[in-house]
Amino acid sequence: MFLVGLTGGIGSGKSTVAARLVQHGAELIDADQIAREVVLPGNPAFDKLVEHFGSEVLDHDGFIDRPKLGAIVFADERKRALLNEITHPAVFDQIANRLELLQAFDGLVVLDVPLLVESGAERGYDAVVVVAAHPETQVARLVEQRDMTAADAEARIAAQAPLDEKLKVATHVIWNEDSVADLLARTDVLAAELCALAKAKAAREDASVPND
Repeated sequence: MFLVGLTGGIGSGKSTVAARLVQHGAELIDADQIAREVVLPGNPAFDKLVEHFGSEVLDHDGFIDRPKLGAIVFADERKRALLNEITHPAVFDQIANRLELLQAFDGLVVLDVPLLVESGAERGYDAVVVVAAHPETQVARLVEQRDMTAADAEARIAAQAPLDEKLKVATHVIWNEDSVADLLARTDVLAAELCALAKAKAAREDASVPND
């Protein structure tokens, strides 16, 4: 496989890039989706969250109310660290299991990790793609598209690693300051480059296998 780490701040357009790469044949492992799955009722992480944060983080159906939990942890760094301590091991286990199933795949495997830099998991990739947007652009999108207040949006952005830190680990950067059409066009160019790199890697690996 050719493993691509994909990251970017909230409101950067990372999910749009991930979906476009799938259209180009990539296999996607979505860490955020996995994070939703591991806190479903019946999982150990669910029980730990209720134990530490109380039943007030549950919705009327008994599931974790992510916006409510988010409001709690983004207002308190210690509680955010506790949330990560509870959920990250389960998420990483699931990611490892899915990567194991894709070992024989010789195309692009995109691991979409919003907190790739924050979790210290930026190593071990064939490429790291950062979808970048300036903070003021992120705030405007979060206010317009997710009905956040400007203060809430700024708090969410501040809780993530600064863009400069993400750019330091990037092998490829896609800036998303323009239209969705522009973002998709840039992603198409990126996909072609990554697919070429994946083919080259597969060719090298084939050449290194001794012939009987």
